Amino acid sequence: MAVRAPHLHLTLRAFCLGAFVFLGRALEEGDDLPFSFEEHLQRGGPSLYEYRPLVRSFVQSRASALAGREDARIALEELLREPAAAIFARAHAGPKPTEEQALFRTVLLSLLIATAEACGGFDWDDIAFERAYAELEGSLFGDARAYAAVAPLVGISVVTQVELGGGIRMRAAATGELAHHWPEAQGLLPPGFGREVDRYCVLELERGLEPGDEPPDAPAELADAVSAIRLATAAPVAAGPVLFERLDWRPFGIRPVLPIAATQPPGEATRLDSFRAELACDLLSRLGLADGDAALAEALDRWELSLFQNEPFRSEQLRGSLAGLLGETWELRAAVLLGNASEERRAIHASLRALAGGEPASARAEDTVRRALVETLRHGDRAALVRSLDETLLGLRSAPRLARTA
Repeated sequence: MAVRAPHLHLTLRAFCLGAFVFLGRALEEGDDLPFSFEEHLQRGGPSLYEYRPLVRSFVQSRASALAGREDARIALEELLREPAAAIFARAHAGPKPTEEQALFRTVLLSLLIATAEACGGFDWDDIAFERAYAELEGSLFGDARAYAAVAPLVGISVVTQVELGGGIRMRAAATGELAHHWPEAQGLLPPGFGREVDRYCVLELERGLEPGDEPPDAPAELADAVSAIRLATAAPVAAGPVLFERLDWRPFGIRPVLPIAATQPPGEATRLDSFRAELACDLLSRLGLADGDAALAEALDRWELSLFQNEPFRSEQLRGSLAGLLGETWELRAAVLLGNASEERRAIHASLRALAGGEPASARAEDTVRRALVETLRHGDRAALVRSLDETLLGLRSAPRLARTA
């Protein structure tokens, strides 16, 4: 391998060699290296069994001692002088990590674990280290980096992977994918995750980064995806409570999901079918409209807050949402917007009149607010939509033609 940074290669190799000696001595003094017993089935032949040393957990449990060694300090000083390692120095590797702590977790510890796993323990192999180091140099000095953030998702299920746009997708979680990179993940997952029918999916954000690019604001982007799915399905969807980041397949950090997206509202879990998946994708692409429309932004915020509130605050938020969205005559405008026939419009108007009069929101009124937000987002121009609804009420034009909503 052609080494691009000989000084870095030398100090990182010294760190890994010293760590191997330290960890090997721990085994000699009585510490146990855990193993897994795996069965490999063969078609038409006997099963093969493999003992696999679990070096990752062994190394992770001794991370603090390894970080305090002199060879780790020297390696960190070298990494801090390397501009290409700057993005790893900003990793979210702890509650409020220093640059040294972030670099130790994302670079040194990852390199040590990759080398030890390739060696099958702590008997040094130069080839194993060189391969692991080559991957690290490819990540540090490559033309692009691969960023990903994954958050557990509850309240909804999916049959196949669903692309929501912008590099965000919803898919089933692979067995052990989170624990493989983050051993502490098991204690950070929602209760019953991976065992219940509405608790086995994840939201994943993937993004390519050019050299010098900052990682995306994953908590905000995944929160928008949760909002879009809630709007499209009326399901009690929540993500988190944390998301797991990786950079070039190295653990990059663990961050909290925004509270409004991480809190699960009441309701019946559902499955995301192809129609509502397409609707969620469309809505996610249009949520940015709220950045330039304060009334739309407030209407969306009030509706989402209403999902978690009891009466009378729930109904007050719903009233405020429709008033901000459609203006003072929101009962009439919403009836014209969503009703396809006179009887349906009459029923919608009656439910909204009751809501406007101070009564608790009925199920119809609550769903009307959600559908009105969906149709306003899909129209794209809230002010123009309100004008067209008024013209319909005056008999100057027919009602807007709407796409079918959930």
